[in-house]
Amino acid sequence: MKLHDIQKLIDARLKASSKTNLNSIPIPKSIPEDEAKKIFALFNIPVVEEKRETDINRILEACRKTGFPVVLKGISEAILHKTEKGLVRVGLNDESQILNAVKEMKISAKDNIDAFLIQPVVSGKREFVAGMFKDPQFGPVIVFGLGGIYTEALKDIVFKIAPLNDVDMEDMFEQISSKKLLNAFRGEQAVKKQELKKILKGLSDIAQAFPDIKEIDINPVIIQPDGSPVAVDGLIVLEKAREAKNKPYDIDLNVLGSCYYPKSIAIIGASATPGKWGHMLLTNTLSRDYKGKVYLVNPKGGKITGRKVYKSITQIKGNVDLAVVTIPANQVIDLIPDLKKKNVKGILLITSGFREIGTEGAKLEEKLTKAAYEAGILILGPNTMGICNPHIDFYCNAAHAYPIPGSTVLVCQSGNMGVQLLDFAEQQGIGIRAFSGSGNEAMVTIEDYMEAFEIDDLTRTVVLYIESVKDGSRFFKSAARVSRQKPVVVLKGGRTSMGGKAAASHTGAMASDTKVFNAACRQSGIIQVNQPMELLDLSAVFSSLPLPKGNRVAIMTLGGGWGVITTDLCAEHGLEVPKLSKGIIERLNNILPPFWSHGNPVDIVGEGDPSIPKTCLEELLKWDGCDAVIHLGIHGKRVMVNKMIESVLRTDPAIDKAQAQFFKDLILQFEEDYTQYVVKLTQKYEKPVLGVSFLTDETSRTLYRLDGYEYKSVFFPSPERAVKALWGMCQYNDWRKSHS
Repeated sequence: MKLHDIQKLIDARLKASSKTNLNSIPIPKSIPEDEAKKIFALFNIPVVEEKRETDINRILEACRKTGFPVVLKGISEAILHKTEKGLVRVGLNDESQILNAVKEMKISAKDNIDAFLIQPVVSGKREFVAGMFKDPQFGPVIVFGLGGIYTEALKDIVFKIAPLNDVDMEDMFEQISSKKLLNAFRGEQAVKKQELKKILKGLSDIAQAFPDIKEIDINPVIIQPDGSPVAVDGLIVLEKAREAKNKPYDIDLNVLGSCYYPKSIAIIGASATPGKWGHMLLTNTLSRDYKGKVYLVNPKGGKITGRKVYKSITQIKGNVDLAVVTIPANQVIDLIPDLKKKNVKGILLITSGFREIGTEGAKLEEKLTKAAYEAGILILGPNTMGICNPHIDFYCNAAHAYPIPGSTVLVCQSGNMGVQLLDFAEQQGIGIRAFSGSGNEAMVTIEDYMEAFEIDDLTRTVVLYIESVKDGSRFFKSAARVSRQKPVVVLKGGRTSMGGKAAASHTGAMASDTKVFNAACRQSGIIQVNQPMELLDLSAVFSSLPLPKGNRVAIMTLGGGWGVITTDLCAEHGLEVPKLSKGIIERLNNILPPFWSHGNPVDIVGEGDPSIPKTCLEELLKWDGCDAVIHLGIHGKRVMVNKMIESVLRTDPAIDKAQAQFFKDLILQFEEDYTQYVVKLTQKYEKPVLGVSFLTDETSRTLYRLDGYEYKSVFFPSPERAVKALWGMCQYNDWRKSHS
């Protein structure tokens, strides 16, 4: 067989009449095992030698030439999984066993056997599985993991989106729990990884070359005693590939970016009734220092909030950049001609009642989107909670939250989630570049937002809350490209497995929507989190700290317990807590009392000298044995001290109130000095420093700034959040280095 013969074979199989299995249930069209292995061999996949025979005498002759013991397989287009039907016999030692096996297989398959395969017995104590299946969103997905009878029982498998490169394949080897089997094992040599890579790369190349191949299953891949892998079984399932859908709307990313900088907006559906969208968006926008023009449009005319109300947008003199629309869904399409006349660039479509309500709403949405696109107008939404750009004090959304200008973009497919995160960002002093509730994404999708902020100079971190993606392949490629420049942090809603996915091969059946999405994120450099607050925790560190150069962590703590917990957390997240060098121990001996821990974590034992935390922290940052520092319990003591002083003042009239206030001010000043000192040290040593506050109150923040410095002082309320944030930075840095 040659390469040009493969497509002919595939086409012939697809044209053949549908077969049925023994229960008269249609089965997917497939390529028999021996033909499949010929295809594998053309793509440099090592396969076992075998002979195909139908006549019993020729079967016996083939067994004699192969040499006993042999493997005998019955193959049938109507039976994809031979083992389940007793059509695989391993280790047959003589002709009588062959004859009995042939007879029993024919009975088991009800004489529905096309031929028999004769193979030598391949010895090896280790078995893996490799395969491919077509995911409806992400396209060809390559599978690797523990094989043989353990494949489905233990499900120790990993996924990668095709095409694969060497970094992808190395990561697959690293991810499986049974990776020790790739090393020397029970007298057998280590697996020849380059040979194993040929199998994975071959699968990737086959999938790219032949779109009509739906699934490939190679199970097992036996590792021979010398470490060489060989495919002893194979299955190819066919399905006519669907035509790739072109992106329905090409978005001008510069126009999308300009929607965050409107010089004029018209609120269509402006209302005088508090609580209505037309009033809420209006008052929210006007309550800030937005410099653009704000026009109110309502057919009733009159005045709202003391401003003139235009009965139509056409009555407004001059152009309008952004139309903020809150009128009923069935009336929106009638606006398009007037919006075109006013050169409107975008519609922020707050209105619901479209795709989210069902078929009729979906039809209305498609009709509206087509009309807007033909008029050269972008639609953001519909069913969105709005957008904001703190850099121009433009807050046109449901959240009466006003985070400071920053470098973190926040795009959420759930408006409520976005509102909560904006409020938290404001409370914690986390700067926001821009926010968008993406709504139904009728025209502008999550991929468009990601690509628009990819080219935005003010954006340092892209944070996404996602429930679904419209184009998985584009999402994957866009994320991989953006990640090379700036981190992309994702929280995925609906992470539970969809289950019940129809698949003809064992490989395909092992997949789930969640597993494939997670694999795409890891492969494209996306940092995934599990909780909403982790989105902003990571945005805080990415926007405020230098990336660590490695994963070695020095821990400084005011109390031993926190140090132990933080060490455990670091170990659980793959962060190393190295032993202190002799030199740094000697330097710390000059600062701390004799009974300090003399190890990492460094317990500074609660000494009252305010200079000790500063000098110890700097010594750790000087140390070339660490890449980052986590310090715990130094900041936030004022909360406890303030409460203690309040208790004393209530119960002891002899206490001087002025002296008590002086002491409170002293503690507050120490904390301010300390946060500023941390900023200076971070800038000086170019290593991330993450703090954990002793206690927090309503005035506590995540970020503390110092004028003239790029970096900030970062504090979290718990060790868990600090360690997870540092883990995210290390994970991203590792991906960047491996893809540089």
